[in-house]
Amino acid sequence: MNQIDLKGRRAVVTGGAQGIGHAIAERMLRSGAEVVIWDADADAIEKGLSALATLGKVSGHVVELTDDEAVGAATGVAGRVDILVNNAGITGGNATTWELDPAVWRRVIEVNLVAPYLTCRHVVPVMRKAGYGRIVNIASVAGKEGNPNASHYSASKAGLIALTKSLGKELATQGVIVNAIAPAVARTAMFESMTQAHIDYMLGKIPMGRFVEVQEIAAMAAWLASEDCSFTTGSVFDISGGRATY
Repeated sequence: MNQIDLKGRRAVVTGGAQGIGHAIAERMLRSGAEVVIWDADADAIEKGLSALATLGKVSGHVVELTDDEAVGAATGVAGRVDILVNNAGITGGNATTWELDPAVWRRVIEVNLVAPYLTCRHVVPVMRKAGYGRIVNIASVAGKEGNPNASHYSASKAGLIALTKSLGKELATQGVIVNAIAPAVARTAMFESMTQAHIDYMLGKIPMGRFVEVQEIAAMAAWLASEDCSFTTGSVFDISGGRATY
C-alpha cells in the first residue's frame, strides 16, 4: 500500500461504518488521520468502530444525515474538520421510472443528494474559517451515464456531480478543494437491494470484467483528501474499469 500523509488531519466519513465508507475510514486511519464516522445505523457503527479501533483514533456518531439540525449538531461535536467524505448512500432497488414508488424516489434523492448538501452546508464554514479543507463526494458512473431501472439513483448521483462542480468553483480561492469519485459498482451490502439482472447488466458494462474493490476507491479518496491534491477542484475522477466514456 502506498503511503499518503494525512497526519494531524481530522476526517468525517459519512456512511463510514460499512462498505466503501468503512474502507475509506480504514485507509485514512492507516494514513495517520483521526476519523469520525457519521452513520444512521448505531449497530453498524459499533461493529465498524470495533474493527477500526486498533488502527488509530476513531469515533462514531449516529446522525440522520437528511436532518439539517442533526447534521449541525454533529458538526459542532466534531469541532475541527479538515476532510469530509460524503459517502453515505442507498440504491432504492430497481424498477422502471414509471414503476418506482414516489416515496422511494424521494428518499434516494434525500439520502444521496440532499444529505451531502447539508453536510457541506455545515462543514464548509468550519473549513473556510481554517483556510483549509478537502471534500470528497462519492458519486457513481451511473450519474454520468444513467442506468436503466435506476433513474432515482442515477439522478441523485448526477446531482452530486453537479454539486461538486458548483461548490468547487465557489471555494476555489479559499483553500477548500472539492472533488468527486465516480466508481463502477463495488460488491457491497448494496447488492442486496439490486436484482441479479441489474448486477449482471452493470458487470457487463465494465471492460475489465470485474467489480471495483472498495480498497481501490479508498486509495483514490485518500489522495483527493491529501495536501498533494492542491490544484484540482470541481473534478470527477472515474474508477470504472474502463466503463466511463467521458
